Amino acid sequence: MVVTGASGGIGSACARAFAAEGARVLVHFNRGEERARALAEELGGVPVAQADLTSETEVEHLFDEARAALGRVDVCTAVAGRWPSEDVPVWELPLERWEETIRQNLTSTFLVARAFLREVARNGHGSIVLVGSTAGVFGEAGHADYAAAKAAVTGGLLLSLKNEIVRVAPSGRVNAVAPGWTETPMTRGLVEPEQVDAVSRTMALRKVAQPEDVAAQVVVLASDKVSGHVTGQLVVVAGGMEGRTVHPE
Repeated sequence: MVVTGASGGIGSACARAFAAEGARVLVHFNRGEERARALAEELGGVPVAQADLTSETEVEHLFDEARAALGRVDVCTAVAGRWPSEDVPVWELPLERWEETIRQNLTSTFLVARAFLREVARNGHGSIVLVGSTAGVFGEAGHADYAAAKAAVTGGLLLSLKNEIVRVAPSGRVNAVAPGWTETPMTRGLVEPEQVDAVSRTMALRKVAQPEDVAAQVVVLASDKVSGHVTGQLVVVAGGMEGRTVHPE
């Protein structure tokens, strides 16, 4: 299986979770080579590959490398993405940031999914799990670009792919997870203990997720044994988050 963005918190957790289940894993990175190689060594020397997922050519080469290293690619987790940290309302949002965010989150997921579906067509079997965000479910003020990209991933793209994959693999499946606040390098400094009360007011479970919480759901959705009749589904991993305030303080 291929885990894209495995040098990040959720990606690393996914690689560990799949390896623990006995999967043969390839760790992908674009930046963060040192972390990716350390993770690969931790998992017993699994293969590592670098690719810019916004590049069509590099994504195609990534899956060529994965096939050469693993023999075949049956599972893919599309984790890679980027949340721009600066809070910018739409009326001030530069077109350059909008286009870059769409490219890093939506276009990269499309390219990974397309390359993986070509592997599915070759093998006649496969399962992919896309990683979105609660921003794509509830929106996120100051981050409309990110919310729009993630909504497209877990909405139109997910639902289209689950109908298309069966054309090349009758049992092929496509699902997605939408993490909420999760303690990762991308959210470092935003989920300190004193801030949890503020960010969890819309969550029934007043805690920030760990990457392992998300990875566990990814493994469940990828499993043909556990989720063999589940496709086109979005699992929100966010402690019961709602689009309203649950706790007054």
